[in-house]
Amino acid sequence: MKTLTFRDPEYPEFVATLNRRAIPSDEVRDTVAGIISDVAQRGDAALTDYARRFDHAEFGDNDWWVTADEFKAAEKAVTPETKKAIKASLKNITEFAKRSMRKDWSYKNAEGARVGERFVPFDRVGVYVPGGKAPLVSTALMTAGFARAAKVPEVLAATPCGPDGRVNDALLYALKAAGVTEVIKFGGAQAIAAMALGTATIRPVDRVFGPGNKFVVEAKRQLVGAVSIDLLPGPSEILVLADKTGDAKCIAADLLAQAEHGGDSVIGLVTDSQDLLDKVTLQIELQAATLSRGDIIREVLEKSSFALVVKNLDEAVAIANDFAPEHLSLVVAKERRILKRIRTAGAIYLGNLSPVAVGDFLAGPSHTLPTGGGGRSFSGLRADQFQRRTSIVKLGEKAVARSLPHAEEFARIEGLDAHGRSVAVRIEQPAAEPAPDSSMPEA
Repeated sequence: MKTLTFRDPEYPEFVATLNRRAIPSDEVRDTVAGIISDVAQRGDAALTDYARRFDHAEFGDNDWWVTADEFKAAEKAVTPETKKAIKASLKNITEFAKRSMRKDWSYKNAEGARVGERFVPFDRVGVYVPGGKAPLVSTALMTAGFARAAKVPEVLAATPCGPDGRVNDALLYALKAAGVTEVIKFGGAQAIAAMALGTATIRPVDRVFGPGNKFVVEAKRQLVGAVSIDLLPGPSEILVLADKTGDAKCIAADLLAQAEHGGDSVIGLVTDSQDLLDKVTLQIELQAATLSRGDIIREVLEKSSFALVVKNLDEAVAIANDFAPEHLSLVVAKERRILKRIRTAGAIYLGNLSPVAVGDFLAGPSHTLPTGGGGRSFSGLRADQFQRRTSIVKLGEKAVARSLPHAEEFARIEGLDAHGRSVAVRIEQPAAEPAPDSSMPEA
C-alpha cells in the first residue's frame, strides 16, 4: 500500500492525481469499437465466435438462451439458506425502490396552462451481470430487482457462462427471483452490443444497466444513442475517511473486502491520525493472510491502494470530493458535520458499524455505483431510471390567450412566424373542447 503524509515532498503531486477522469485508453476504445462493429455486421455469428474465444464455450444455433429447464434445475440446486438471503435482499430493494420512484404530477402555470410529468416503465431493458471471477448474485438483484419494482415488463439479462455452457445456479435463481424474463449466456462488450443493437435472435432493449470491466463500460459509453444507459460503473473502489475514532480492524476489513474484487479495484484510506494508519496497516497484513482470495488482494494492495495522513479533516474532505469514490466509509466523531460537506460519493457508509458489504448485498440501495471519478457527474442506479419520463401540457382558451403575447414575441425574435401563428389561430377560432377526464394528473 502506497503510504504518504502531508509532510512528504511527493504528497501534493500524488493528491493531485486523485482528481480522476474515467477516460478510456486508445487500446480499449479501439478494441471495443471493433467488437461493436462486428456484432452489428455479423450478429449471432459474432457472438458465437466471441463465446468460443473468451469463455471457451461452444454454442450451436440459437442455444445460448437459458432454458426453462435450466431455471428449474437451478431452483432445486440452490440451498434454503441462499434462497432466504436472496429473498431478504429483494425485500429491502423493493421497499427502497418504492420510495425513490417518481410519481405523476401537475400544476397550473402563471398563464393557466396545466403542465406536469408522467412516468411509465421502460418496455424492455437489459441488465449486465459480471460472472468471470465470481457469480455476482447480488448484482442480479441490484439491477433486475429495481426493474421488477418499477414494473418493467421485459428484462433481458446477459451474463457469461462457463466452458460447459452453464450459468451458476445461485445466479440463475437470483435472476429469476428478480423478475428477469430472458437470459443470454454472453459477457463482455459483445453482450452490451447485442442488447443495444439486437441480432437476428435477440431483440434490442431500450436501456442497458449494470457494472462490468473496462471493456463493458466502454461498450456502454460508445453505444449511447443507440440505447440509453444507467451510468458507467467499472471496477470496485472504496475510500475510508476516518479520524482517531476509527476501528482499525473494521476499516481494514472493509478495504480488503473491496480489494478481493481484484482487477482494477482501488482502495484508499485518508486520516488525520498516524496512529490509526499504523493500526490499519497491521490489520491488513493480519487479515489478508487468512483470506481465500489472498493473491488477488495482494495484487490490488501492491498496484492500486493508498493511505494518506492529512493535516486535518478539512483536507480529507477535499480529497474525498476530488476522488469521488464509489464507496465512502465515513468514520469520524463529528459525523453529521462532515457528512454535509461530502458531495461526490456514490454511496456513504457511516460509522464503525456500517460495513460496505451489507450495502453490497442487501441493505436496499443498489450497489451499482459510479466509479473512476464518475461520482462528480453520475448518481448510483435508482428505480426511477427504469421509468420513462414524458412531460404533458394542456391549455384552455384563457391559458392560450394569456400565453399568446409571449409566444408571439419569442416567434418574432427567433424568426419562426409559424410558431406564433399556431398559437394565435386558437384564439381566432377556438376549438371545441372534449369533455374533461382524469387523464391529466391533478396537482
